[in-house]
Amino acid sequence: MKKLLLLLMSVIVTVLLVYSFRETILLTMLKSGIERQFSADLAASLDDGLHIALCGAGGPLPSASASGPCVAIVAGNQTFIVDSGTDGVRNLLRMQYQVGDIQAVFLTHFHSDHIDGLGELATLRWAGGANIKPLPVYGPPGVEKVVAGFNKAYSFDFQYRQDHHGDTVAPLSGAGMKAISFEQPSSGQLVKVYQANGLTVEALLVDHHPVDHAVGYLFSYKERRILISGDTAKSANLEKFAAGVDILVHDALAPNLVKILNDAGRAIGNPILERIAADIPDYHASPLEAAEIARTANVGHLLYYHIVPPILLPGQEELFLNGADEIFDAYTIGKDGVSFFLPAHSEKIVKMNDGL
Repeated sequence: MKKLLLLLMSVIVTVLLVYSFRETILLTMLKSGIERQFSADLAASLDDGLHIALCGAGGPLPSASASGPCVAIVAGNQTFIVDSGTDGVRNLLRMQYQVGDIQAVFLTHFHSDHIDGLGELATLRWAGGANIKPLPVYGPPGVEKVVAGFNKAYSFDFQYRQDHHGDTVAPLSGAGMKAISFEQPSSGQLVKVYQANGLTVEALLVDHHPVDHAVGYLFSYKERRILISGDTAKSANLEKFAAGVDILVHDALAPNLVKILNDAGRAIGNPILERIAADIPDYHASPLEAAEIARTANVGHLLYYHIVPPILLPGQEELFLNGADEIFDAYTIGKDGVSFFLPAHSEKIVKMNDGL
């Protein structure tokens, strides 16, 4: 009994001491956390090869685990982003990437959910890394207009930050973005859009009609390859260039689940929801169709992204796949933060992270 009382007194004293010094303890923890966050550099710690991470696994509909379309690629010591959807850059920070080190962005097309994070991404790269040159933004014809619009919208912000912080933080020469347009690939053609330090990035035509200019990107580095589809219906052209790639990152819309949205719109008298849900299946591949491409092209792994509708309920993954797992079983349903590593000159596919 005496030992129990002593133990109890010890616990009480400890609790009182912690409570008395709670502000000091919290401040110490906060200081340590801030230092770790701002000094962390995930890309610098990675082994040589191709790394891929979903900074946004979803589409235009809100989801707690799938932000707007955004894919990070690290090749050697170079970091690139494909599309810049809502919250993508904040996820990059959560994943401990140094946004100031981003080399360039590649846009697949100009739907709002693929570009609405561009302004924030460019601003954080500029003011977070004291970059003296604008963010290069590659894209098919029309990218100049998109970039010019963002630069104009952020023009006041550029000057405010320069006036406040000066060249140490915000040199005006690095503000905003620079558009780099390339010719629209034709069917059966790859257009080389970037090549440096062992990395080659090529654009290919995909089918997102009525979107005139829509492309996917093939990243090749030290005998490893990743193909990112962007938004597309099932495409024979994409299937051709996906042949043998290590990872195929493919857009996926589940028609069976979207039909529920269509039925709901009709039931509640919402013609807009009813019409949107009726229209969108014809220019997105289903999980089953993406699995068919992966099987025919003999890819190493299929990573679903641009998940529509969002995965919100336990067990919904099975409804989303709707039999796709029986066609191709080496797959991952994307979530924010999912990442893979392809070691240079190897055949290994290593899942590094299941999500944030």
